[in-house]
Amino acid sequence: MPTTLFDHEKLDVYKLELEFISWLTDLFDELREKKTARLAEVLEQLDRASLSQLLNTAEGNGKRIGQLRARFFDDARGSTTECAACLDALVAKRACLPNRTEQGKAILVRIVSMLTKLVDRFDDTPGAERAQESRTSSSRRTRTRTKMGGYEHG
Repeated sequence: MPTTLFDHEKLDVYKLELEFISWLTDLFDELREKKTARLAEVLEQLDRASLSQLLNTAEGNGKRIGQLRARFFDDARGSTTECAACLDALVAKRACLPNRTEQGKAILVRIVSMLTKLVDRFDDTPGAERAQESRTSSSRRTRTRTKMGGYEHG
């Protein structure tokens, strides 16, 4: 059995995110033959979102300030729901049947639940203030992405 070196490797949610990536890899292998231009974007986004949830969880767990830690876990949760939406898009585009995505979505539901608990544990911001901060942060990201048609470098 390998020695665990990092704290994030001990998190059940991190292990579950790895399980989802493994499940997703099998789905990608099945869809390889069907990969058309109309599916490529969804598959690429799904791949990025699945990695984003994992990486945000790992990075967040390494933060020492509770609210900063919660923000990374919240970002991981957002990437997790993005994965679920991508699976829905694959069904809508008839790349696979709904029953093929059920196991992946069940894993994602568990991940969201765990991440929600981590956000609640480390975020001591009152609910209304947290919602305002989230809206402000979201609109700031949108403006940053859209200036001059690309990403603004700071």
